[in-house]
Amino acid sequence: MIRHHVIRLSVAALLLAPLPAAAKDIVVHMKNQGAEGAMVFEPSFVKAAPGDTIRFLPTNPSHNAETMANMLPAGATPMKGAMNKEVAMTVTKPGLYGIKCMPHYSMGMVALVQVGKVTPADIAAAKAVKLPPFAAKRMTAALAKVK
Repeated sequence: MIRHHVIRLSVAALLLAPLPAAAKDIVVHMKNQGAEGAMVFEPSFVKAAPGDTIRFLPTNPSHNAETMANMLPAGATPMKGAMNKEVAMTVTKPGLYGIKCMPHYSMGMVALVQVGKVTPADIAAAKAVKLPPFAAKRMTAALAKVK
């Protein structure tokens, strides 16, 4: 009788054990108009884990998504999507990834992807990057969400 309860408890413990996290597929829309105004990525801030894939969808035409060379973790692979085309980025390196729509960069069309844990130095480096004024305003708002 006692052995039966031990087996039952062992099975229950196995069933309650956390499963390894599966990589997520995160969708970001490229839009002419959104909650934050004109020319936006929605969401404009994404928190991801290493191994996740972020898909940038051209919900409206005339957009692309590409990484900012000066806001990319060391060793991360740059990404540049074509106009009006979906582009996917699988993130492997922890840190902050700045994303821009090249045609609408000066209009503030930027996004921020946080992968894993970031250091105060990562945040300071991202804040030091010089951006066009409206892009800087939106990036500052996104950086305030980094935890």
